Amino acid sequence: MSSVSQALWNDVEQIRAQAPLVQNITNFVVMNNTANALLALGASPAMVHAAEEVEDFVSLASALVVNIGTLDANFVAGMRRAMRRAKDLGKPIVFDPVGVGATPFRNETSRELLALAAPDIIRGNASEIMALAGLDAQTKGVDSTQGSDSAVDSGRRLSRELGCVVVISGADDYIIRGDETAVVSNGHPLMTKVTGMGCTATALIGAFAAINADQFRAAWHAMAVMGICGELAARVHAAPGSLQVNFLNALYELTPTAVDDNLDTRRL
Repeated sequence: MSSVSQALWNDVEQIRAQAPLVQNITNFVVMNNTANALLALGASPAMVHAAEEVEDFVSLASALVVNIGTLDANFVAGMRRAMRRAKDLGKPIVFDPVGVGATPFRNETSRELLALAAPDIIRGNASEIMALAGLDAQTKGVDSTQGSDSAVDSGRRLSRELGCVVVISGADDYIIRGDETAVVSNGHPLMTKVTGMGCTATALIGAFAAINADQFRAAWHAMAVMGICGELAARVHAAPGSLQVNFLNALYELTPTAVDDNLDTRRL
């Protein structure tokens, strides 16, 4: 195996051995999808968003994932408490700014949460990362209107300002920490036809961040696994419905040979 493949596979083995608890405050559209993906990978999901108990779950968890896909006042209250608690405890925080740039509410919520507790990793599509960096770009609902490469400069600026890793999803995934950049070219176009695949990527990043203190490596490995499993799923049957099932199967059945044979990544 290549050194990158071996390091990635070591992380997968650690997730399977430790089954880290990943606390998710995520949107209603993807809760089932992301919970099943975490289970298939080997992690343990907690899908808890009530403000009254999120701090207790964060205390138990190994990582916190916050996704603003279906915002309301109750969700935001839970996010505030959970992120503050995770920051106090030194637990990794992964933030997904779904649809930021689309409405003032999303912009204001994102600005508030980032100021309250800067995340360790942010993952979004190109439009979301550009909007988050300047909060003046527009998104098409939750979909990107830009290619991932167009957001690299915004990602670098955001990474420096917040001291975090920034992941830009797209045909190529860019993982950025300051001047350090890795690119993952794995994946399949059909993944864009399945609701919540980006949110699933964020959840998987949470699992890798739970067991790897190098958050750049954690995000890099998670995005590679996401892309490889998408490719493997599409080879079984290239249709959206079956892709969801076969993606979970690919996560569950992933082997070091599949990683080494299919990994398509490089540093810039």
